[in-house]
Amino acid sequence: MPRPPYRMPTATAVVVALAAMFGTGLYAALAPAAAVSGPWFPLGVLLAGLVALGVVASTAHLATARPAGPELVRDDLPAPAVRLGAVARLVSRAAAAAAAAGVFGAYVLPTQPLPVAVVAVLAVIAVNAAGVRVSPAASGGLVVGTLLVLALVAGVGLTTDAPEGAGPSSAMPAAELAGAAVADGAGTPDDPVAGTLQAAVEPGPLGVLTAAAFAFFVYTGLSRVAELGGSLRDPMRAIRRAPAVAVLVTTGLLLTLSMALLHGLGVERLAMSPTPLASLMDTGGSPALGVLVRIAAAAATAAALLGALSRAAGGASRLALDGELPGFLGRGGSRGTPWPADLLLGGLTLLVTLAVGPITAMAIAVGAALVHHTLLHAAVLRIPGRPAAAAFVAGAGGTGCLVLVAALPLWPLLATAGALAAGWVLCALSARSAAVRGRQEAAGPADPEERAA
Repeated sequence: MPRPPYRMPTATAVVVALAAMFGTGLYAALAPAAAVSGPWFPLGVLLAGLVALGVVASTAHLATARPAGPELVRDDLPAPAVRLGAVARLVSRAAAAAAAAGVFGAYVLPTQPLPVAVVAVLAVIAVNAAGVRVSPAASGGLVVGTLLVLALVAGVGLTTDAPEGAGPSSAMPAAELAGAAVADGAGTPDDPVAGTLQAAVEPGPLGVLTAAAFAFFVYTGLSRVAELGGSLRDPMRAIRRAPAVAVLVTTGLLLTLSMALLHGLGVERLAMSPTPLASLMDTGGSPALGVLVRIAAAAATAAALLGALSRAAGGASRLALDGELPGFLGRGGSRGTPWPADLLLGGLTLLVTLAVGPITAMAIAVGAALVHHTLLHAAVLRIPGRPAAAAFVAGAGGTGCLVLVAALPLWPLLATAGALAAGWVLCALSARSAAVRGRQEAAGPADPEERAA
């Protein structure tokens, strides 16, 4: 008698949600957040956590309000908007993979991060095409290891005084701070300061919204539990609770890290560091712990790269099966994995990795994710008979997402808009071509002799 299929309990779903958030953002997102808001960036972390909780609430309401689950479907919004939501998820995952590769390279080999990032992307493309995926057991190990390492980081940061001259300086404009980073050899135009401050935001309270946008990168994997669907023992309970618990835990961890980095590095050194956690260990005189932090960062970003690419390929494959992308992307290999989509999305990720730095890639991923979440909130507002509380959360959450999108630096914002427009047009053309082929097949040959034959 065959065993019943394994169903994941809610506690394991919490671990999976935490693993989706314990990746690139924890090791890199706080540096650009500090660069644009100075000592105010912990407020940005709180704001990002609130926006993430709103997304969780709307996702749970969609999942319980209709049989289609938490995904956007045709009846939720007009077809162009649903298509935009699917493209936004695809762009967000590809850009998140590029950001993970860049941060991986920065922690593994700070002197030559780009070659290491390229090798990492190529390796993950091969692994994904072979059908390897991150298991729940591996996710659990990643969560436990990350918590232990970050507890050590927080302890060192909170007991280490920042170097002299590294305190907050609201008088130093963003452009000067960027130039200082490059001049000192501590950064390049694609490192956190220079790559983030293209909106010319002076560090201070007005940069909190931009800081919140960068901090939100940590939460871009919060839809992971909703994607598990039938693999959950109690889907409705898991989708309602697991992401919310994970967001609260992650927000608490981010705030603790913020305090540790502010105390141990100071705002200016934090803003200029492409590897802030390793820089904190170096400043605190803990080289052995610095090596441990680099190992943990490499493991977390490699897992994030693998997860983001596999999910991007899966999304592209589903769009191909729906006729929204060329049909060859929907083909599967012997293990059922969409290897053509793995190769194509891996190639696009490699191009993004070569074209922009990790912080710009992070901003693009955030912008695309926030566009998708805005549409998700809009879908909740269209549900007949929705509770007033759900409507309020969806309205406030959608507004918050749009505000954070508008707060992103100009160049990543334009790049996000261009990528979304190009993807939408490609999907529209593919869908039109598929519809034409379907009508031709339904009509059969136009020539009476061909029909007779």
